[in-house]
Amino acid sequence: MKVLVCGGTGLVGGAIIRKLVEKGYTDVHATYFSKEPPCVPDVIWHKVDLRRQQDTEELFAKLRPNHVYLAAARVGGILANNTYKAQFIYDNLAIALNVIECAWRFKVDKLLNLGSSCIYPKHAPQPMKEEHLLTGPLEPTNEPYAIAKISAIKLVRYFNEQYGTNFISVMPTNLYGPNDNFNLETSHVLPALIRKFHLAKLLERGDMDGIERDLKRTPIGFGLDEKINRNDEGSIIAVLEKIGIRRTKDKVIVTLWGSGEVYREFLYSEDLADACVYLMEKVNADDMKELSSDYFVNVGTGKDIKINDLAKMIKEIVGFKGEIAHDLTKPDGTPRKLLDVSKINALGWRARTDLYEGIETVYRIYQQVGGDENTHESFTD
Repeated sequence: MKVLVCGGTGLVGGAIIRKLVEKGYTDVHATYFSKEPPCVPDVIWHKVDLRRQQDTEELFAKLRPNHVYLAAARVGGILANNTYKAQFIYDNLAIALNVIECAWRFKVDKLLNLGSSCIYPKHAPQPMKEEHLLTGPLEPTNEPYAIAKISAIKLVRYFNEQYGTNFISVMPTNLYGPNDNFNLETSHVLPALIRKFHLAKLLERGDMDGIERDLKRTPIGFGLDEKINRNDEGSIIAVLEKIGIRRTKDKVIVTLWGSGEVYREFLYSEDLADACVYLMEKVNADDMKELSSDYFVNVGTGKDIKINDLAKMIKEIVGFKGEIAHDLTKPDGTPRKLLDVSKINALGWRARTDLYEGIETVYRIYQQVGGDENTHESFTD
């Protein structure tokens, strides 16, 4: 069994690789592009720009993999999605077109395509079922990314219908986990909160050396990294204020985007990897079609949390003692995004990681290794 993980250095791809190695797969290949890959036993790395058709074809012609996991993508939170609109739709469309077409052309036995819960309409009924796809307008702030992911789902469907391929898709909810992106300009809400509260805790304790180390090892984005004079405490304080961390005479205040009254569901990346490998081993396209005409299932926990409550949870885990404020001029995004996971549960899989315990693990890893050092492009290759 030769397995190819497209996007092996990203949050999801890295988790899938770890799961494959854990389960005893010994012929694992993975792609990377902008971020140097880790040294993992039994994994062979290939530097490939999957946006380029010729490069992708050459990789598949060389490897002739049996199983392919399509986890490569350009990803980010509300700000990144709303800022780099053309990059998000072009890069994700190009990757999907090239990888899925090559999987058919070079006779891959099975492919699993990773999507996102943002494919659903902004005001979809809750919890969101697979059949809610394309039943209403998308959330404007991430429409380019969502359109690319919807296109990938349809590619999977129509290749199956025309060519008889064995391709499936999964739609995970909001993810977090080891190797997450902590660049505040491009990160999702959970790692961004961890980073902000960590920096706020250090400021609260007067640990300027700790703040300096954090800013040095992990970019914060917004063009601020080049402006920091790490020998000047005033310069560091000014940069922290620009990202919503402010010190008054008697306390430190962290300002968060939006009202915090929206709900989000969060899935640990290792749980998603477990689900992906489970589906690749046990569920074929014909089985998936019985559950969804578009050959996909949701993957999540079936439980959501208000962003304000998430912030309080992370604040407690990090150990920050100050206050939380809100910038109501910034967008909240979709009011609620809870997935209906009854179909994947019916296939025999359930999420296992408790949210509090998962965040504790991620924060511990962040403290140890400094988080993800991705650039502002946040290309999870």
